[in-house]
Amino acid sequence: MAEITAAAVKQLREKTGAGMMECKNALVEAGGDENKAIDILRERGLASAKKREGRIAAEGIVGSYIHMGGKVGVLVELNCETDFVARGDEFQQLVKDIAMHVAAAEPRFVTRDEIPAPVLEKERDIARAQAKNDPKNANKPDQVVEKIVEGRLNKFYEESVLVDQPFVKDPAKTVGELVTEKTAKTGERIAIRRFTRYKMGEGLDKRGDDFGNEVASLLT
Repeated sequence: MAEITAAAVKQLREKTGAGMMECKNALVEAGGDENKAIDILRERGLASAKKREGRIAAEGIVGSYIHMGGKVGVLVELNCETDFVARGDEFQQLVKDIAMHVAAAEPRFVTRDEIPAPVLEKERDIARAQAKNDPKNANKPDQVVEKIVEGRLNKFYEESVLVDQPFVKDPAKTVGELVTEKTAKTGERIAIRRFTRYKMGEGLDKRGDDFGNEVASLLT
């Protein structure tokens, strides 16, 4: 069995909000597997972060991040339950980290629930067509092909959904897992409500001519 270190216990406690002994016992029972330990704590009602999901988070702040000399800018609204937590350094840093992540990773949606049905269905159709056109899948039954389709959709979620994306500062965790950790640590529900990403010149038609040559032609 893997050694249960104090660091592993501390990390599990930060992610779940459960007590130190409960975390250690869950890790022992799970053979050191953190994900299994989280499931064990949730089954026992000890993972408090999940319990907070239904609570109202109406406080918070709107944070910003400007990158690349003003070429990319992001606004993020992050909510919590009290103004006390919203004014704390940890919450403020979380807002900055998420805004920076949005600037770098270019998500399209906060959660999977925000994806419009036509968009999701189009992605599903594309994934299904790709799977069926792959010679390796020629003789595979439909249920196997559908599992491949779901796997491709998961890749779409990782690329497009903010909470499913690997966090740019620590790809070992997703943005959603980062928020869950902070929820457990602050004792309050924390939720990403919305974001807007601006890229300078995005959506504008680019000039196809050479401006320098145009100026030179006017001088001759």
